[in-house]
Amino acid sequence: MAYSYLAAQRDQLFLMPTSMRDWLEDGHLAWFIIDVVAQLDTTALHKIHPNDGAGRPAYDPEMMCALLLYAYSNALRSSRRIEASCHTDAAYRVIAGGLTPDHATIARFVVDQQDALEGLFVQGLRLCAAAGLVDLSVVALDGTKIGADAALDQNHTAAWIAREVKALLEATIASESTEAPAPPAPLPGVDALSEAATPSGRVARLEAARAVIDAEDAAAAAKAQQNAKAALAEAEQGRKLPGRKPKDPAAALARAQADYAAALTRAQAKQAKREVRIAAAKAAGSLHADRATSPDRALTRAQEALSAAQKAAAQQPAKATQANVTDPDSRIMKTQKCWVQGYNAQAIVTKHQIVLACAVSQNANDVELYEPMITNLTATLTAAGIIDPVEQALADAGYWSEANATIPGPDRLIATLKDYKQRRAARELGTTTGPPPEDATPLDAMEHRLRTPEGAAAYAQRSYTIEPVFGDRKTNRGWTHFRRRGLPAATSEWAFMNLTGNLAKLYKHQRAQLKTATA
Repeated sequence: MAYSYLAAQRDQLFLMPTSMRDWLEDGHLAWFIIDVVAQLDTTALHKIHPNDGAGRPAYDPEMMCALLLYAYSNALRSSRRIEASCHTDAAYRVIAGGLTPDHATIARFVVDQQDALEGLFVQGLRLCAAAGLVDLSVVALDGTKIGADAALDQNHTAAWIAREVKALLEATIASESTEAPAPPAPLPGVDALSEAATPSGRVARLEAARAVIDAEDAAAAAKAQQNAKAALAEAEQGRKLPGRKPKDPAAALARAQADYAAALTRAQAKQAKREVRIAAAKAAGSLHADRATSPDRALTRAQEALSAAQKAAAQQPAKATQANVTDPDSRIMKTQKCWVQGYNAQAIVTKHQIVLACAVSQNANDVELYEPMITNLTATLTAAGIIDPVEQALADAGYWSEANATIPGPDRLIATLKDYKQRRAARELGTTTGPPPEDATPLDAMEHRLRTPEGAAAYAQRSYTIEPVFGDRKTNRGWTHFRRRGLPAATSEWAFMNLTGNLAKLYKHQRAQLKTATA
């Protein structure tokens, strides 16, 4: 029985279109990216190139920028794969105009134009605002942990780093004594520390990690001294410090000493009042004037806690500070599933998933990032020419503090508990109505607002406002790690990621408008 198939005619001769504009349909993403780059102010991309100079001319920065934007829009970040696509993919060939920049050129462009590419985020936001996509009625703030280009097991102490530096210096001296040929110079624009191909390069990177450890130790010592002064001032007034007990033995000992001093101050005040009462009773001839009193229980408990803290601090030595020798700027971050070596990537998003502001932090705790992100939001909106005020900001319990609830800025709803605990509390305590009581604390006022029908409905928008953005970046596009090392490089890459996300929204919006107009 004969089969009838549509066979591949590989020997068939045909002519390609004579114009590249016939390779892709009119509404293709590549044409959109080219048009977007034409509308951007690319002056910063030309600053590093001289007007004239010896050697081969550089590739057009605007073409390279469009190439990167299109590649990132298709979840492609590898410079080698971008180079391969310039040979085989019609869309990449159209953007590059038939040119084929190699992977080293693409990688150097990303390094050299780091600040310029980061600055394009504001211009992309301006285009989204012009298209009516920036709605400031509700914005949501959140962060996600993104891994660094560094291994979790490469965190070491200053003592380990000192031993490695000594060994590398000895190896360098030994290699110089044998008159070995000098290593080739690194490619222009490529950081020699990130390559670490030579002993001297590895020494410099280890020294950078040791500098991070020294800076963190100094900051920790200064903070501990500041906390000790604050605790002493509270203890002199007989007030016990609020909050949880620290887990670090040295910090726990300082806290126990402050609590004991506060308990002692309160006990002495009570004793002074008692002596006054006894003197008054004796003067009146009371029979109970000499009655014995029981010891102060609070003072006894504080003394026992101090003894336990002293014992724990003596048994457990202070934990040595560590830094990652591959990427000293990165930090150990905890996620829902595991620990990662990375950064805390922050974003403020509209209800249409347009990113208004973004930043990368070394701080794993979100509570200290609320005010900087709101300041960043104001600066970004101003730079983009958006003058409308933000009506309401939403944030989860990781950002809760009384300071964040009361600082100047837009109206906000910050959860005081995790989402499931917040819902359980609302079921148990019931709903409320109207404004909070005038004498309510910031915590009570926020919980009152979150239990009103209006507040609960407003806060419910948070998850489906911000979470889809992180899901798109990390799950759909697979961007779970930064490709380059260092906080400035990660910040630039995060801004470029969100720029392509905003442009994807703009592209879909324009396509939908075109379909509506032609329907």
